[in-house]
Amino acid sequence: MNNELRIKNLIIFLAILGLVLPNFSVAQNQAVSPPKTLEEAKELGEEAVEVGQKELPGTLEKIWQEEVLPVWHRMYDWFKENIWPKILSWFRQKVEPKAKEEIEKRTPIIEEEFQKEKEEIKKEIQEEVIPKATKSLWEKLKELIK
Repeated sequence: MNNELRIKNLIIFLAILGLVLPNFSVAQNQAVSPPKTLEEAKELGEEAVEVGQKELPGTLEKIWQEEVLPVWHRMYDWFKENIWPKILSWFRQKVEPKAKEEIEKRTPIIEEEFQKEKEEIKKEIQEEVIPKATKSLWEKLKELIK
């Protein structure tokens, strides 16, 4: 019974100590007081800007390298392992066969249209470009003057 009482007292003591000790660390910090004059505010602001200019780039780079990039790499690896194979298999099963079928259907039509365009361009060159190129120097000067 004596041991049980000691254990209970010890637990109560440690619980109280656990609740009280954090307050001591808070009490050690000095309270931040607002500046009393504009000069103090200006000095405080300038000091903050200087510290920010010196430390901010390094801090941002460190956060980027040590926290952001590793999270993105893990997300990418997870996506590559869990999602990408499903997308790829769906594409190969559903989309690729239909796309190949459509390409085979449209290839002759495209070739026919290409031949028509070629003929039209040849005709246009013969009707417009060649006659303009064979004009005499005198006719070209007349066109420039108009």
